[in-house]
Amino acid sequence: MKLLELYIFRRAFQMFLVTLLPVLTIIWTIQVLGRINLVTDTGQSIGSFATLATFILPTIIPVVLPFAIVIGVTQTLNAMNNDSELAVIDAAGSARSVIYRPVILLAVLMAAFSFLITNFVEPASRVSAREMVAEAYADLLSSVIEEKTFRSIEEGLYVQISERHSNRVLTGIFLVDYRDPNWDLIYYAREGSIAEDGKTLTMRDGEVHRKAKDGRISIVKFVSYAFDLSSMTESTGEAPVFSSDRSLAFLLNPDPTDKTFLASPGSFRAELHRRLSDWILPIVFALLSLVVTGGARSSRRARLHPMVVALAICFALRWLTFYVTNLSRNNYSITPLIYGVPIAFGLLAIFMLATNRQLTMPSLLTDFTGRWVGKARNRLVNGASGSKGGAA
Repeated sequence: MKLLELYIFRRAFQMFLVTLLPVLTIIWTIQVLGRINLVTDTGQSIGSFATLATFILPTIIPVVLPFAIVIGVTQTLNAMNNDSELAVIDAAGSARSVIYRPVILLAVLMAAFSFLITNFVEPASRVSAREMVAEAYADLLSSVIEEKTFRSIEEGLYVQISERHSNRVLTGIFLVDYRDPNWDLIYYAREGSIAEDGKTLTMRDGEVHRKAKDGRISIVKFVSYAFDLSSMTESTGEAPVFSSDRSLAFLLNPDPTDKTFLASPGSFRAELHRRLSDWILPIVFALLSLVVTGGARSSRRARLHPMVVALAICFALRWLTFYVTNLSRNNYSITPLIYGVPIAFGLLAIFMLATNRQLTMPSLLTDFTGRWVGKARNRLVNGASGSKGGAA
């Protein structure tokens, strides 16, 4: 790599990291705080919470990484243009490839990294997080919930126990279940016990009150009643696993007897092609950034900031890939578009770079932007002058 190419690569990579790390930290924090109920509801330690947060991180990286490349490349090349470095490179007779090569190299490296995260690290992290949450809730009734205190087990399910005894025996059980939109269920039992696998609460000597949507109420007494807890206590190995949790090997050769696959084969197909196509986005985003900022430009004319233009195009492309992927779940014929959309954008960008074309705004939009910026500047200047006059 030439000295100039190394210089551009280093600046773009540094700006990429400066962008990626703060944005990743913010989104990661938001996602982690959404799981704080693991600590508050199940009494897990802060170490367990930190472990869960680590499992969440790989699910965010592939989404943020392409946009960090856009910001890193556009900010680097725009700064070089403002400092007349790009103009000097052109005046020295250097080929545009001197600018393109380090950016493409950075994009290819990040695309390979994104492929590894998406196809190998992220599925394993999702499974580990699911197992951890399931284990945390498995013993919730028998060991964590405080006596004589109402606690929310999950949305629409509340429980209170009077006393806890050995051998997973509970007395004075009061359970409210609002999860079924057609019925409001209230259970009361003198005693009960949790199965060893944590999947069943067996209540004895009690009654259940059922209230229908039309207000009708029925009361049923029972000697023994088994309440299913599997929705919150099943381990990942036995519970249905979503397509996003499956390994790449399973998606390439799914088990035809798998219940989740049989229920929604389209989601598994869409997930496979998403994983095999998402790694293209960092390269395409880098090419689009080069189209917007890859050449020397005059900074005197009124126009949108190159980063805004590049991000708008990349956001549109990202939304389009999401939309096409979701459509392919129910329509197999749309599957080629999962690859075709980003490749088409990439080929268009390559054509523009090969013919030294730059992306420019329509004159109408340019004139409108110029007038808007001029009015905003005049208002700021007049406002500043008025405040100084008032102060005097």
